[in-house]
Amino acid sequence: MLFTETRGNDGIHAGSVSFSDAILSPVASFGGIYSPRNIPSVDTQFLSSQIDASYKALSLALLELFQVDVDTDILKQAVELYDRFDNPDNPVPLVKISDRVYISELYHGPTRAFKDMALQPFGLILSELARQQNQQYLILTATSGDTGPAALETFRQRDNIRVACLYPCGGTSDVQRLQMVTESADNLKVIGIDGNFDDAQAALKSLLASSSFSKALSAHNIALSAANSVNFGRIIFQIIYQFHSYLELLRQQKIEVGEEVNLHIPSGNFGNALGAFYAKKMGLPVARIYIASNVNNVLTEWINSGKYDLSSRRLITTNSPAMDILKSSNVERILFDLFGQQRTRDLMKQLDENGFYQLNNEETDQIQAIFSASFCSDEEGQQYISKHFGRGYLMDPHTATCFKSCELADDQKMNIVYSTAEWTKFAPTIDLAINGNRSSGDLESLNAIARTANIDVPDLIEELFSKPVCHDGIVDKADIEAQILAFVDKSVQS
Repeated sequence: MLFTETRGNDGIHAGSVSFSDAILSPVASFGGIYSPRNIPSVDTQFLSSQIDASYKALSLALLELFQVDVDTDILKQAVELYDRFDNPDNPVPLVKISDRVYISELYHGPTRAFKDMALQPFGLILSELARQQNQQYLILTATSGDTGPAALETFRQRDNIRVACLYPCGGTSDVQRLQMVTESADNLKVIGIDGNFDDAQAALKSLLASSSFSKALSAHNIALSAANSVNFGRIIFQIIYQFHSYLELLRQQKIEVGEEVNLHIPSGNFGNALGAFYAKKMGLPVARIYIASNVNNVLTEWINSGKYDLSSRRLITTNSPAMDILKSSNVERILFDLFGQQRTRDLMKQLDENGFYQLNNEETDQIQAIFSASFCSDEEGQQYISKHFGRGYLMDPHTATCFKSCELADDQKMNIVYSTAEWTKFAPTIDLAINGNRSSGDLESLNAIARTANIDVPDLIEELFSKPVCHDGIVDKADIEAQILAFVDKSVQS
């Protein structure tokens, strides 16, 4: 499989690269990213052939269709990491909520969030490619809460790898922050910034495109890559669980092969939604993809009107912080796939320079033929959490946003909601929703929820509150590059 640039070629970057090259060097010309030139197709025969397949076997079958240029032994090692999830035989349970609504629980990995689904195998693949090339890499990641812990977990103490993780101070839950700042491996650096996730992501993209930063790394024989979903190595593994959830409905005899379903995705940076888009394009029987947002509802406006407008918006802090994003990176891959390189470059230039672009009517119709969108306030989300807890299901605030979109969906079709995080990651919000408590912090809320729900707080979460903090201090956005280079210098010297 070959990848091409979303914004065209500048004569400096490679215009067409392999999968492994796209993983190792994800930034393309004019600040663009790499996308697949072609997507493989599947049919009902393929789906039927996978009904009895394990998650690992399904993963390898889909990776084979993509013809990735990674040794089969490495791919097998990568998907073996799903054995670290709660249930190795079923790492992604599909849970019935009602006759027409099922939840795909993506959070049963080591950091209790859906980012493990992609970052566990991705981390092994990238580090093995680096080892094969005998090349040292600095992996940058910016997080709104869950990418950071998952990236740090997958790259901890891996050969040839250093990681610098940026997170917004005050923009994550206590548990998410502790998952990052208590990481003690000497190849990891966690940097809190005085800003929001969009600031962290902008800093990451600026560093990836900076010739002076790359030159400073090259002086230590270190190359640069990223663990955010600008890297297609993340996206390819987010396609797989779209197929798995459909196959689970087949296994449970809730649908027949070829029957269309609706997918409901709580979306921030659009990577999860992009995985659904590619699965539908490949031939997975998906009627519509519903994008659920919080009050930072730029994606709702984009899908419903064709307007992507940041010019008059300010990021709002909500109870679903992983969705507190205004500039969603993976929308660019949708633009490229539907409208081509030149139009994508023009639209992204308008967004970068003016904070605004407007699709024409025909383009908007193409978006709306695939996606529907709604948004959910914090108050509405708490009502959904409370309502479904009363019916026996405990969900996080991101998952809750999807239940509004479920109410808008065609109730003659099965609806799959993608649950992106365990309840433990956002305990104060859930405590307020089900107990009415306004607690002083995550640990108090975790224990209150555990008592009410008659469940245990997982050890790996509870232990965070007694672990020493290894990465403290908050830096100004202007000081991020210097902080990272100081970390690199120290790691090289040691």
